[in-house]
Amino acid sequence: MRIKLAIYEDNRKFIEALRIMTETLSEVEITGIYTDTADIIHQLANNTPDIVLMDIRIKPLNGIESTRLILKHYPSVKILIQTVFEDDNHVFAAICAGASGYLLKRHLQDSFPAFLKEIFDGGVPMSPNIAQKILHLFRKHFPGTAILENYNLSKREKEILKCLVEGLSYKMIADKCDISLETVKTHFKRIYEKLHVASMTEAVAKAIYENLT
Repeated sequence: MRIKLAIYEDNRKFIEALRIMTETLSEVEITGIYTDTADIIHQLANNTPDIVLMDIRIKPLNGIESTRLILKHYPSVKILIQTVFEDDNHVFAAICAGASGYLLKRHLQDSFPAFLKEIFDGGVPMSPNIAQKILHLFRKHFPGTAILENYNLSKREKEILKCLVEGLSYKMIADKCDISLETVKTHFKRIYEKLHVASMTEAVAKAIYENLT
């Protein structure tokens, strides 16, 4: 299956680098390259992508505002934020807006293909230092407490949820738990239902806030 990708980036040199990089990936189809977000909803309507690669500083709506707007109209689209920033405010705002991954531009050449595949497979890829920052931020803003509700998570479901909190992708969880990818997806469907959440970000936040793992 081909991954449909839309790119939002206003740096011409970086656009060309992304174009060259993407041309080598036979499994990726670019549905559009845009230098501004003025008409973002209509741009995505004609050929809705699986993944949007979003520059955090793009205008007139920045990457965080654009992420919220895209997910409001196209909730199944995955957003990969690309940025030179790694400060707490940008990271936390992007994740809270619903971004599925956060990639520093200096890591793009090495990590871009793997990140696309990981997001497409249901993972939450981040540059390593960003992943650690996210865990720190969630614990800071949502300090662990006693479990507020009995969600009746099984031992296996708690194990899989813990893997998600640690930043593992669906495939990595399947390998670690020695189960199939489809079984992982089935577990997550049940976990989401039990936790009353609709996304990985919500599941991670609830797991940390209520100390579920």
